[in-house]
Amino acid sequence: MTSHSGHGADSPGNGERHGDHPRGDELGGELHGSTIERFFRGISEFIFHTKLGVADVQLVDYVSDLMLRFVRVDSLYWLRQSDGMRTKHVVQMICEAERRIGLAKREVYRHVGDFTLFWSGMYPESLAAKKNRDNTPDQLIDYCRQGKRAYAIAAEIDGGADRPSSELIHRMSEHFEMCAYGLREVRRHWEEDDNSGGLLTW
Repeated sequence: MTSHSGHGADSPGNGERHGDHPRGDELGGELHGSTIERFFRGISEFIFHTKLGVADVQLVDYVSDLMLRFVRVDSLYWLRQSDGMRTKHVVQMICEAERRIGLAKREVYRHVGDFTLFWSGMYPESLAAKKNRDNTPDQLIDYCRQGKRAYAIAAEIDGGADRPSSELIHRMSEHFEMCAYGLREVRRHWEEDDNSGGLLTW
């Protein structure tokens, strides 16, 4: 799929050293209430609630919000290194997380969880291709394992009342594989749905 900002499905990697993790209400605010938001929420509820029997409304909403945020390439790659360069690999993101403390550490680790879940679920073929390349730091990275670990670490740090709760982030870690499977089903469903009209073309 090509997002509105044009990142490719075969390239997990490029993101702000300064400032907090972009939240759904802050970036892409123009997308809220839009056709694309209704599409994401509708298809997420159908796949997770109806087909997979997931009763956790907060978890399904989190996954739906994740997809909505990552329509914007600047939210997928918001994290910057100390030299100002955007992070291109999970290894770099983890290094940045370890340099930070408190809420900043939580938000970077949460981003690692979101980033790895997005690619594991939506574009697993891109990760398989990555493992065949010799020039990437993420060649030996297990996205599922690192994503579960990142969410678990983020869940240990209190995020306050205006961010996803630690309990929810912990459930994202526990149910990472199920969420990734659900995202694959979301992609398969819209690719088979003629009514999507090419709305999503990452």
